[in-house]
Amino acid sequence: MERVMMESRRTFLRTLGAAAAAVSVPGTAVAMDPLKRRGGPHMQLSLAAYSFRKYLTDYRRKGAGAAPGEMTLEDFVDLCAAYGLPGTEPTSYYVPDPLPDGYLQRLRRRAFLAGLTVSGTAIGNTFTHPPGPDRDREIAYAKLWIDRADDMGAPTIRIFAGELQDGTTEAQARQWCLDAIRECCDYAGTRGVILALENHGGIVSTAEQLVSIVREVDSEWFGVTWDSGNFRSGDPYAELTMAAPYAVTAQVKTRVSSPQGSQPADLARIVKILQDVNYRGWLALEYSGPEEPKVAVPKYLEELRRLTAHAPHVSSAAG
Repeated sequence: MERVMMESRRTFLRTLGAAAAAVSVPGTAVAMDPLKRRGGPHMQLSLAAYSFRKYLTDYRRKGAGAAPGEMTLEDFVDLCAAYGLPGTEPTSYYVPDPLPDGYLQRLRRRAFLAGLTVSGTAIGNTFTHPPGPDRDREIAYAKLWIDRADDMGAPTIRIFAGELQDGTTEAQARQWCLDAIRECCDYAGTRGVILALENHGGIVSTAEQLVSIVREVDSEWFGVTWDSGNFRSGDPYAELTMAAPYAVTAQVKTRVSSPQGSQPADLARIVKILQDVNYRGWLALEYSGPEEPKVAVPKYLEELRRLTAHAPHVSSAAG
């Protein structure tokens, strides 16, 4: 009996220690708490333009002045309306470069007249550079897109942390990332735009790394872009569960990854993780599978409609 009690105590202490580690933040006494949401879960569907990347011109990669692709962002907005979605996510990569005067405002108007809300946008920054010209360029790029997000009516911007740069340590990269995000959050607050850090590898490969940065930045203009397909641990669903309380926007992919390889995502489980933390916000499909997107996307949107329609009903608002 005594041995059983001792083993139970050891198990309890290990569990308690793991829980404390999961929410602790290195080097700070002040940290952001999980987001508090009134009422039950409520998700609205959107679609990331990245889903149709094979048809859109990626000006980030091809450079300014590249020829338009088979699809423009205007076409993509129209497609979201044709799918009966409430939201559309115009990824920044496909915005024309150079940017025509008034383009983003006209895109916003087009979405509005189609009955759509611009649910957010996304940029491809790197905040792990040491102080210097490269870091300054990335911060300026993020601030430019904060202005542009405001112009197009996007409430959030998906940002990255970045990979380790040559000759640097993770501790250095983390601090440089924190400093850059804080500076950008201060600016984002002046435009009413929320920055959302995605679990996109590099120094935020795990939920613990991701959450610790969000908590340490501790800004009301900051949170997580919760990407269901980007954790690659032995249990990606456990990582998603840990990150979910900090989500300000969410992207769902149709596959998850682990050391054993890629496999079809359990979409019902993914939606339930968000429901369990009373997530209220956009759920954007970011399709990256092998099937033709014009065929696959409508099918996955229909499944997500069915799953999100089953959110628990809340009869009255909290007092």
